[in-house]
Amino acid sequence: MWNTVNQQISQAIHYEFKHTQKRQLQSSSTDKLFHLSNGTHNYLVKIAKKHELERFEAQAQGLKQLTQNSVFMIPDCITTGANIEYAFIVLEWLTLDELPHTHWSTMGKHLAMLHQKHEQAMFGFDTDNYLSSTPQPNQWHKKWDVFFAEERIGWQLQLLAEKGIVLAEPNQLIDQVKEQLHNHPVLPSLLHGNFWRGNIGFVNTIPTLFDPACYYGDREVDIAMSELFAPLPDDFYSAYNQHYPLAQGYEQRKLVYQLYPILNNANIYAGHYLNQAKEHVDKLLND
Repeated sequence: MWNTVNQQISQAIHYEFKHTQKRQLQSSSTDKLFHLSNGTHNYLVKIAKKHELERFEAQAQGLKQLTQNSVFMIPDCITTGANIEYAFIVLEWLTLDELPHTHWSTMGKHLAMLHQKHEQAMFGFDTDNYLSSTPQPNQWHKKWDVFFAEERIGWQLQLLAEKGIVLAEPNQLIDQVKEQLHNHPVLPSLLHGNFWRGNIGFVNTIPTLFDPACYYGDREVDIAMSELFAPLPDDFYSAYNQHYPLAQGYEQRKLVYQLYPILNNANIYAGHYLNQAKEHVDKLLND
């Protein structure tokens, strides 16, 4: 396995690389994480089962999109590959600043700058990708309410139904989502797509993003997700709104947008996340 990794890094950097240090890191996902070094070059290597190669390749594409369209410090993807048993992705090693941090206003400004680029006319992405470990369909749509209701909420409900879990009558919930978003004008922005505290940080005070689930959609999706699990400091939201104020009605739409990551957690982890999803669905349908 590691011979294959060393060989592909060597091919990518046009320099013979053979690691002399390999340190396993803590991971909140099913991927195994390693810090790989030869004393001069340092890399982050993620390892998963071979069938996960497509997910790593999608992650690499998302990182490339963010590099091309933002001023965030984005780790370069050095290479992706697989052997007979495992898939891997090799990323530039970034040493994150220790938190708490004082540059959250810069983070907010950088995200606003990314969202202010409206160069895509439709909603979706060139390829399907993944939210965490869940496949994420990105078929192009002209209408945002249709895209989010069907490609996001409808898809998650379908995955749950395949496991025998029904949180609500699917068409009723999908129609409710469309109704909530129908009169909300949206210009497509490139989204990080999984924007929460666990996927952001700072490198020498420069904001950085990683583990994207990119697509073109309503910028409020990123903001809503950032408020869900561990809200960011007020400086972040103040700076974002200063550079690109959120539209009226965001607080109502936030409940709709937060349903997607909540359903995704229910699909991946089940347990109490299913209860959280049921409560959120009931709130949306009864408000």
